[in-house]
Parts: sequence; structure tokens; C-alpha cells
Amino acid sequence: MSNAMYNKMWHQTQEALNSLLDKESQLLEPQRNQVFIFQTLATYYIKYVQIFGNLENVYDQIVHPQKRRLIRKILDGVMGRILELKNEMVELELTEFHYFDDILQDLKLAPVWRGFHQNKKTEREREEEMVFLGMNPPPLFNKVSATIIQAEKVISLRNEVQSRHEEDYKEALITIKDSLKLVEGTDIKENLQDQIRHWFIECRNLTGTFPNYPKEEEGGSAVIFSNKTTEQVIDDIIASQEEDEKTKKKKKTKKEKKPKNAKKDKEKKETKEKNKEEDEGWKMSPSVFLPTMEEGNNVYKDLWKNKDESWNFPQDYDPELIKEEKRKELESEIRVQVDELMRQELKNLKLAVNREKELPAKTGKKGGKKKNKGKKGKKGKKDKDLTADRTIESLYKELVEEGLLIQALKVNLSDYIGEYSYLGTTLRQVSIEPMPSLLDVRQLIALYGVLPLGSAAVHEKAPLVKSLLLAGPSGVGKKMLVHAICTETGANLFDLSAANIAGKYPGKNGLQMMLHMVFKVAHQLQPSVVWIGDTEKTFYKKVPSAERMMEPKRLKKQLPKILKLLKPDDRILIVGTTKRPFDAELQSFCRVYQKIILIPRPDYASRYVLWKEIIQRNGGVVTNALNISCLAKVTDGFTQGHIVQVVKGVLTDRRIHQQIHKPLTAIEFIESITSMSPVYQEEEESFKDWYSKTPMGRKRALALTGDTTEKEKDKGKKKEKKGRKEKKKK
Repeated sequence: MSNAMYNKMWHQTQEALNSLLDKESQLLEPQRNQVFIFQTLATYYIKYVQIFGNLENVYDQIVHPQKRRLIRKILDGVMGRILELKNEMVELELTEFHYFDDILQDLKLAPVWRGFHQNKKTEREREEEMVFLGMNPPPLFNKVSATIIQAEKVISLRNEVQSRHEEDYKEALITIKDSLKLVEGTDIKENLQDQIRHWFIECRNLTGTFPNYPKEEEGGSAVIFSNKTTEQVIDDIIASQEEDEKTKKKKKTKKEKKPKNAKKDKEKKETKEKNKEEDEGWKMSPSVFLPTMEEGNNVYKDLWKNKDESWNFPQDYDPELIKEEKRKELESEIRVQVDELMRQELKNLKLAVNREKELPAKTGKKGGKKKNKGKKGKKGKKDKDLTADRTIESLYKELVEEGLLIQALKVNLSDYIGEYSYLGTTLRQVSIEPMPSLLDVRQLIALYGVLPLGSAAVHEKAPLVKSLLLAGPSGVGKKMLVHAICTETGANLFDLSAANIAGKYPGKNGLQMMLHMVFKVAHQLQPSVVWIGDTEKTFYKKVPSAERMMEPKRLKKQLPKILKLLKPDDRILIVGTTKRPFDAELQSFCRVYQKIILIPRPDYASRYVLWKEIIQRNGGVVTNALNISCLAKVTDGFTQGHIVQVVKGVLTDRRIHQQIHKPLTAIEFIESITSMSPVYQEEEESFKDWYSKTPMGRKRALALTGDTTEKEKDKGKKKEKKGRKEKKKK
């Protein structure tokens, strides 16, 4: 597509974002109807996801460097807002999984059955007609389309242009600044000096004395003249004098008046606040990302919406915008030099005109030394670095050699194949909690893992997720999702599984050194993912005798401490995977893992998509002879791992070459899968029972039963904790 097309796409997306921001600003009154609240949140969530997809596409393909910076800023805001809305829905519904099928139908984003059926029929008839006319290749003709090849070439070409324009823009930032310094530098310096001298004279005329020059730490003359003319500065001086006089009078009157019945007033205020809390319904918590999006949206409307770019066909940088930006930078740099000169000039004026002599500054040497010593001592205790004499490269090398820092497999999140559950809302309406689908799981991984780790701005401001637990039977793709997070975000992968750290860095000091090295490297080379495979072993209720030598519970006491030390700007995610969560101590397990994602075995829709996609990816050709629906029905209970294993076993090189004369059939795959044991319904139910005992599971169960007593107890406990914390602070 052309530059004009991507610009048009951007304008349309910004219009959609603008209207959505207007709607968000109108939602201020508290609400009580939980159904209405969820529908509102879900509608906003879906619309933001649509905007995110369009902005991501535009950012990926647009070549204008300055536009890309603004788009990235808005994109970060949108990503953060998506995470905020997800968090709101989780707290409201008390479950990690949400279903929007009814809302999608209302928004005309999902077809109803009859329309879907007719569309499929029309599409099939059109394909048959195009094959008959010779305009489309036959179904068995697996050659890649020339149009697709051309489109891929255009995309790669645009990426090259994008990087070239980015380099040109970076060079222009330096060259344009240098040229401005040569051409306009002396004029800026003289104007600043004249402005400051005029301020000296006017202050003396108004107050009778020369002013005190602002210190360098305070910002120098920029504090006085920030976006103000000399006349405005003079008005500010007069206004500040009047305010000082008023404040002095107020202080005197306050001292004369003594407060009466202070305790009664406090009690009245407290009762009013309690009544307000009871009367108020649900109200959306304030957003951190709405100001970012609004700021970006305003810049778009002011700068890019109606900008004439007929001169800029190749979409290169705009030199005038760079000049505006660099003039401000240049002025601030020159102002520092001018401030030094004008401070000296002010001293000379004071000596010459008023004969004012400045008193020497008092230097408390003894006190200063003592304070510094105290600070140094405290810092030494807090920031104790066990490897201060070693470089990050040497630590990295050692962790690789010990097998604690491993190479992530190149797996994209889109490779986690599945289908959505279209009956989620219907089941919940009849009080049945549905099992999440594979694409619901993939969405949560994107929200809690990929988006925060991929963007520093989003991670710092979004609802903080420090740890994530993936629980599910063997073969459902838990490890694959861990590697996908690393691939999508470019994160380093550290393996602290009980089996991997067994025998390494023995003893208490060794464990401390190992964790110090891992998290020091993870912090320096963030984003980073710390993976704990078979994490139930770290929290065993009772360690099996066969595993006692392995010391699986080494990290149990250390993990909560590590989580407390992680800050919002540390893009480090601890991910645990488990196939037997019921073997672990639930309380300590849930204390470490902030978010728990239950991964089920694939349902019929997901199995259908999986069989088709995996067969094609391994060189198989899907024909009418291969009944995919039959395979999906027969393999109920089998996981993605089973399906991949069977497909790879059947599709040998010889069998792939035989497909022209002998098409694939379902019976070939069914024969291979009979030797494998599936995940039975009882095992899946045991995972659901375990999840119902977790904090989120308990809250969800209470919400479904409508038991408010437990909720009130939880609220009371939270208030008590807050009261204790406030007392400690005092």
C-alpha cells in the first residue's frame, strides 16, 4: 500500500480514538448495575483492541519518522489502557476469563449463524467458479501466489525505507541544530541578555532594590521567563508582593482564632465519609494512560490532521518541526551561559549602584561531614553488591555456562493455535462457569506478558504484574508460551526450575550468590523472563523421598523477597509452569504468583483448527479425502502436544511425496494416536477444583452465590491493614 493509504488509515484510527476518549470523559457518575458496568468496560476494551490493531499496522508500515514517534506514544497509551480495562474487568467479575460474544454481535463484529453459513456457501461457490474459469489455481496446486510474494516484497521495501528515513532524521537532528547555532545563536544570546537587563531595571524601579538571581539548580532565568514576556514578569512581581502581604494578615487572624469542638467536627466528617462510601456505587478508577492518549490526540489534531503534505511525497522528515524543537534546546543551552554572565553583571551593578556587599555563605563543615558519613553508611548496607568487581559480560558468561541463562526458542505467540469460545456468555447466563478456550489463554499471555515487557512506558504505568503462573495438564503448550513471550519481546530467559538448579551454587551463600547474579543480569539486560518449570516442586507439601537430594524447595523463602524488590520500572517477569498444582502448598503458592492462568485441553473448535494448521505446516495437503471434523471429534481429550507428535510421525518425507497419488486420510492419524493416553475429564475437573480454592477462584465463587458476608470480612481486613500501615508511618 502507498504512503497516502497508511496516512488515511492513521487519520481514521485517530478519529475513532478521539470519539472513544470523548465517551470515556463522560463516564463520571458512579454506577450500580453490574451488567451495565461490564458491558461498558467490555465495549471500551473491544474498541481499544481494534484501535490497537490499526495503530500497530500503521506504526509498522509508515515511514515518516516524526509521525512514527507520535504514533508510538499513542500506541503505548492504548496498550496501557487495554491492560487497565482488563484489570477492571478482572476485579469486577473476579475471573481472568471474559466472554464478549453477545457484545460482539451487538457491535456487528461477529456474524450470526445464518449469515455465517450463507457467507461460507457463497465463498465456496465463488472459489469453484474461479477454478472453472481458470482464474484461480486448483485446490491441490500449492504454489504461493505471486500477489502474496509481491506484497511481501513491498512490505520489506517499506521497512528498508523506514529505517533509512529514521537514520536521516537522526542525522538531521544534529546538522540542523549545528546550523541553527551558527545562524541564530548570537541573536538568541543578545535577546536573552537584553531581556534579563530589562528585568533588573524594572525590578529596581518597582521595589527599590535589584532582584536576587535564581540559582542554577532552580532553573536560572528560565524560571522567571518561561513562556512570558517582560511585561508579564513585572506583573508577576507586583502580584507576588500583594500575596505576601495578604498571607501575613491571614496568619495573624488565624493565631487569634482558636478552634472549638475539633473532635466533634472530625466525627462528623468521618460519618459523612462513611455514608458517602455506602451510597456510592461502582466508579471507574482513574486512568494513568488517558492523559497520554489525550496529549497525543491533541498533538495529532493541532499538527497532523489538516497538515498539507503535498510537498512530502516520499514521507521524509519535516525540517521545520526539527527547527522548532532544536531552537528550544539551543535556547536552554545558551541560557546557562547567559545566566553565568548575568549573575556577574548583577553583582557588579549592585556594587556600583547600591554599594551592596554579599555576605559570605556559611559553611558547616562538621555537620556536613557527619551527614555525608551517615548517608554513605546507610547506602553501603542497602546496596550491597556481591559482584561489584565483575562485569556484566563475565556474569552473563557464567550463567550461560551453568545453564541458568538459556536461549529461547523462536516461537511466535500466533503459533499458539486455537479458537474462541462462542458460548461463554450463554453458559454464564445459566450459572455454568465455562472452561477458557486456547485463544482466551493466548490473549491473557499477550496482556500480562507481551505488552508490559515489550514497552517500558506501558510497564511503568500499567497495573503491575510481577509474576504469572501457567497451570494445566502436560502437552497444552505451557513451555511454548514462555518461549513465545521471550520471542515477542526480545527478552532474556533464565531457567530457575528445581531440576535445573539442583547441585548448583550449594549452601545458603551459594543460593544468595546465584539469585544475585541472575537478577543483576536480568535487571541490566531487561526485558527478562525468569522461568520456574514444575514450580509445584518449589512449594511441595511433602517432598518425595526420591527428590530430597535435589532440594526442590530452595527458592521457597527467597521468591517472596525477590518479588518485593521488583519495582515498576524493572521489566522482569517471573513465570511458573505446573502440571500438578495440587501437590503444592496453596497459600505460599498463591502468595508468590500474582496471576494464575488455567490452560485447558483443547475443545472441538480448537482441535479442528489445530489439525488443519499443523498438517499444513508439516507439508501435508488437506483434501476432501481427509475428514478434519472426524479427527477433531475422535481426539477429544488429546492435547496440542499429542496432535503435533502424531502429525510429525505420520508425515515423513516419503509420505509427503506420495500425496499426489495417495491423498491423506483420517485413519492414518487415528491409528497413531491410539497408543497415547488422553487427558480425562476427571483430571480437568481436578484442575478446576484446585483453581476454585485460589484467591480469585474463591472470590468468583462468592460472587456467583451472592454471599456478601465474606466480601464484607475481606473489606474489613483490608481497612485494618491500611490503618496499621498509616499508624506505622506516623
